[in-house]
Amino acid sequence: MENLTNINVIKDIFSRHGFTFSKALGQNFIINPSVCPKIAEMGNAREGFGIIEIGTGVGVLTNELAKRADKVVAVEIDERLLPILNETLSEYENVTVINADVMKTDLKAVIDEHFSGLEAAVCANLPYYITSPIIMYLLESRLPVKSITVMVQKEAGVRLCAKPGSRECGAVTAAVNYYAEPKLLFNVSRGS
Repeated sequence: MENLTNINVIKDIFSRHGFTFSKALGQNFIINPSVCPKIAEMGNAREGFGIIEIGTGVGVLTNELAKRADKVVAVEIDERLLPILNETLSEYENVTVINADVMKTDLKAVIDEHFSGLEAAVCANLPYYITSPIIMYLLESRLPVKSITVMVQKEAGVRLCAKPGSRECGAVTAAVNYYAEPKLLFNVSRGS
């Protein structure tokens, strides 16, 4: 497989498939080669685990997850990415791509169907405009997962992990803290 962290390779793939970004979906794809291994490691992508990935982009994070975890189920809303993913994920037999809106997907059923005998975790690079709704959906679903590791815009991460009574604290902070113990793991530079 070609180097998916090389911008020229990505541009070539997009060109061959006639792909353009959708503003409506808030698409931002990871291309920094140091980011995905960190997310995968911190997100429990390892032997004995099945990983649900939300939003695959061109499959850069998916590739890293597939190298480490026993099984990856990627939920991607944009059907235009499916031919690209068929190409970029072709070497991995442990990856299943589901073309669906994660907010309308029964993730408990996905875990039951695909992760028999495995621990489960969620990893994602979330679009800013839908960060809070997706995180709340994941938490309120009470999924049997060991962790939910998401890359979000810095301001959203600060809000999600704010201390009670702080300036950044709000309703979403309280809700997230009700269900989980949020942590800021690392910062990613713009353009990564």
